[in-house]
Amino acid sequence: MAERTAYDELPDGVLVADAHGVVVALNPAGCRVLRVRAEEVLGCHYRVALPLVDENARDWWACTDPYAGLDTRTRQPERRLVLPDGRSLLVTASFVRGPDRRLERLVVVLRDDHARERVDRSRADLVSTVAHELRSPLTSVKGFTATLLARWDRFGDEQKKVMLQTVNEDADRVTRLLTDLLDVSRIDAGRLEMRKQVVDVPGAVHRAVAGRTAAGEPAERFVVQVPDELPEIWADPDKVDQVVGNLVENALRHGAGTVTVSVLRDEGGDGVEVVVSDEGEGIPEEIAERIFTRFWRGSRRTGTGLGLYIVRGLVEAHGGTVEVRRAPSGGAAFRFVLPAATPDFLSA
Repeated sequence: MAERTAYDELPDGVLVADAHGVVVALNPAGCRVLRVRAEEVLGCHYRVALPLVDENARDWWACTDPYAGLDTRTRQPERRLVLPDGRSLLVTASFVRGPDRRLERLVVVLRDDHARERVDRSRADLVSTVAHELRSPLTSVKGFTATLLARWDRFGDEQKKVMLQTVNEDADRVTRLLTDLLDVSRIDAGRLEMRKQVVDVPGAVHRAVAGRTAAGEPAERFVVQVPDELPEIWADPDKVDQVVGNLVENALRHGAGTVTVSVLRDEGGDGVEVVVSDEGEGIPEEIAERIFTRFWRGSRRTGTGLGLYIVRGLVEAHGGTVEVRRAPSGGAAFRFVLPAATPDFLSA
């Protein structure tokens, strides 16, 4: 039982057979992959519990022969193999040998082939999205710089300034995209670096709104509501700015009407909550959770679809929560909560 427990939390299926080929462990993931209960497999011979054939319908165990084969082998590389019901698995085997080189344990790792395909499709979607988003600004940068280099003397100072401003804005777009990709990578790997300090949350809201008005949005489209007193929040100020900025941009891109940003004391604790709402069509309840996944871009299909995924990752890295619901105006209301926290050097 203790040996089986060691594999319980692994995401991949693991089957272990002893020196006689008898199955002594099958973890929960292995039960899901094989669609069996552990008690149906424990005590069976490994070839009965795991009947695998290759693409040519040959018995994989006869080819591999872990117990009677060469005693110098320690593992079998990953192969795509097939179960009797036609389902394919990605299978890796490790041979644990004793001092006399005899096989003491056979450890078989099972991965769902469909899960791997989903990962591959996700990576392909990422590459496709990045290529599409990079093409437009890079084409613009290349076009304007090539034109300026070839015909510099034909343009006046004002024309040159407009072209260079466009190049600068497109370079900023590329930088933002690369920053988003790095954030996604760090969120997926759990490697976000947090540099916490006292954060002025209302200041982050005002900076986000000021940035959008400077970019051309009319100031009357925004309403900011901030109470007089708020609890002290320790967080990473850059990441708080990024969360607020992403939500405001999302409201402008996918919503309509007035964008209202409210900063409140969290009623359920001693933290701060921020609500960003608009007057658009809102988010249907049935897809409310999906919008925080990668590549969700709504009906307008604009942007990379990474903004809300990053928002959730950054908020949860602070120990907070984020959700979307219907605003009183009928639009979408994104609410995130940052808990009050101690500085890292005090909590360590």
